[in-house]
Amino acid sequence: MCDSPDKTPIWKAIANALRSDLAEGHYSPGEKLPTEAALADRFGVNRHTVRHGLSALVSEGLVRTRRGAGAFVVSTPADYRLGHRVRFHENLIDAGRHPEKRVLSLDTRAATQGEARALHIQVGDQVCAYHGLLLADGQPLAVVLSVFPSMRLSGIFEALSATTSVTQALRSVGIDDYTRASTRLTAVRSTATQALLLQAGEGDPLLRSSSVNQCANAIPVEYGRTWFVGDRITLTLGET
Repeated sequence: MCDSPDKTPIWKAIANALRSDLAEGHYSPGEKLPTEAALADRFGVNRHTVRHGLSALVSEGLVRTRRGAGAFVVSTPADYRLGHRVRFHENLIDAGRHPEKRVLSLDTRAATQGEARALHIQVGDQVCAYHGLLLADGQPLAVVLSVFPSMRLSGIFEALSATTSVTQALRSVGIDDYTRASTRLTAVRSTATQALLLQAGEGDPLLRSSSVNQCANAIPVEYGRTWFVGDRITLTLGET
């Protein structure tokens, strides 16, 4: 049986109801919506009808879906400044967001050719590699890999083991201040592992930032690569 011409289609009524929920703040930016099964129970329809309603919200840019994970409320992109001094926590706090950093792994290994070139060391020299996840208001924003020259920064592994703040870790090994020497931005696609960490789809667009930080005497102390989710960040270039 088809809906009468003057009757709102059920899928559209579901989309309208969910749109009202979003407008009234029932779900926060980045928050996961109830499952299709739960929404089907709520509206007394099948999951296909719910999926149709969610698709309308996806096309409007209000909701994003990830296969196997569900539907999430789209959040406003976070403003992130790139300049002479770049500090993750300060940037997000200035943008009115709550910053969080989670350590994924920390190890010591031999430097690759690219890392050695960026840090002005020899290939095979020991480096401390820090893998982390950056979040804004609880939503994954980026994954990061920071590499530090172990011989140049004695005690850096222990310092990074004690804090999630790179600034504090560097200060504890004698680097009171550091500045950005260079930044290179490249558009890439997310890998399966990155997609899992970022709650994104495999192959989704990411913006990769490759950078070198140096101490006061222009000696490199950190080579970092950060993979930002493309639609969750607005990068601003300029002095900070």
